[in-house]
Amino acid sequence: MKRPSYRQFALFATALTGTLVALGVYTAATGAGLACSQQWPLCDNGLLPQTLPSFIEWFHRLVAMVTGFVIIGVVGAAWVGDQSRRTSLFATAALVLLPLQISLGAVTVTLNGAIPGGYSVPTQAAHLLVALGIFTSLTLVTLSAMRGHYRRSAMERSRIALLAVLVLLPVNAVIGRVSPLVDYTEGAQALFALTALAMFATLVAATVWLPMTAVARYRPALGVALGSVFFVTLLGRDLLPYTWTVHLVNWLLYAVAFVAVVAVAYAAHTAPRDGRSVIA
Repeated sequence: MKRPSYRQFALFATALTGTLVALGVYTAATGAGLACSQQWPLCDNGLLPQTLPSFIEWFHRLVAMVTGFVIIGVVGAAWVGDQSRRTSLFATAALVLLPLQISLGAVTVTLNGAIPGGYSVPTQAAHLLVALGIFTSLTLVTLSAMRGHYRRSAMERSRIALLAVLVLLPVNAVIGRVSPLVDYTEGAQALFALTALAMFATLVAATVWLPMTAVARYRPALGVALGSVFFVTLLGRDLLPYTWTVHLVNWLLYAVAFVAVVAVAYAAHTAPRDGRSVIA
């Protein structure tokens, strides 16, 4: 059996991290994050859970532990193997953030415990922000490791990525809080997080793939789209009371992201096919 390549390993780590974030959203939405109370990292006075809410929290911790070891493996393989310095540094950035994320994860389940304000909006927001930082770092690791292994040109890849974002944006909006078409249940919240992360990663890919030609002047527009998707993701976590004003802001963020991506997609469609990208 052929051993997976480093780029496949990096892609797996990125996907696993995204899945962990979505699982974390589901765990928090169901309230299962408090099921094990102050017994972190134990649960129900032992290693194994005794109730369904405890199992959800325990399973989230298990996946988080596996993901942590996978990230360590990605970093080690980057430095020991023949990966570029840039790839290794991106991987190291994810590893540097990992202890902070573990600490925040422990803090968020200490409501009324030894750490005051453990299960609070600021702590949950920090937990999500660090998770996004790790996910972004791993996305860049994957893109950097795949350099030289593509069959399509940078411009063609960028066009495909932009079209994918234009598909993911309305899907994410329908699933999220901004739309009345789908009940924002615990499962919907997890699916919202998954599609938001997929959209964010695809935007990152489109940004780094965009060739360093005249069309590169549209790269700031992709930065605006990335920022909009980032704030849409935060609003989807109910970190703020979902008032009419927040609802309007949420819609505006989707609109800004859509217009920005359409503008860059049109520029990419009319641009020459050749040109080198930034890191991939």
